[in-house]
Amino acid sequence: MERFNFNNGILFVAGMAVIAYIIMSLIRITLPWLIQKYDQHQFDPLLPPYANSFIIFTLALVSFSFYVHYVGSVHLTISIMFKLGLISLVLPISLWLHDLIKDLKKQNAALRKELKIFEEKFEKYEEDYLSKPIEFSSDSNSESLNLLIEDVAFIKSADNYVEIVFKEGDILKSKLIRNTLKNIEQELKPYPNFIRCHRICIVNSHYIDKLNKDFSSHWLSIKGYDERIPVSRQYLLKLKEII
Repeated sequence: MERFNFNNGILFVAGMAVIAYIIMSLIRITLPWLIQKYDQHQFDPLLPPYANSFIIFTLALVSFSFYVHYVGSVHLTISIMFKLGLISLVLPISLWLHDLIKDLKKQNAALRKELKIFEEKFEKYEEDYLSKPIEFSSDSNSESLNLLIEDVAFIKSADNYVEIVFKEGDILKSKLIRNTLKNIEQELKPYPNFIRCHRICIVNSHYIDKLNKDFSSHWLSIKGYDERIPVSRQYLLKLKEII
């Protein structure tokens, strides 16, 4: 090391950088272009990634050793070879990180594309689902109310009747039908957006604005509706999972 002129350090480092660039270009560009197998206009590299890394490391170590010894006039000792080995490891590791980041970006782009397709399908499904009609009948079938699922805000027990609150235009209206909330709940079982929140009330999750809490109770705020919708502890956990 005594014979090495450290005043030329920048030039010396630049030379090592050129060697590193040549090695990486040879392994990552020239070699795959020369050695490849074709299959329906696609090609798979004959050398697996770990082989590429080993070749890059070996070439870098040999090239750096020759460069340091013959250009830098440095006597190669075990210590210096160890340091050159660590420097040589930078090349395959940096290329591995580059490939990893590239693959992660591709996976991220593919997942984003799949998510977009899924969201479009879900929106279409939800649109079709909410536009389905549903009929609320009295227990004697003497009267009925036909609505779309998307228009039903909530159903509330009112003695021997149920109060069905639904959207008509931009306002909420209500209608009383002689029936029990238990019977209505059975009719609504195929529709998961209807949630039992209290023994006297079933709500459409699409109309829930907020779950509120004070020191002793919980209640729901419904979009376009001023009154509180009570929430009992029995249904609180399930309600939180859905909204």
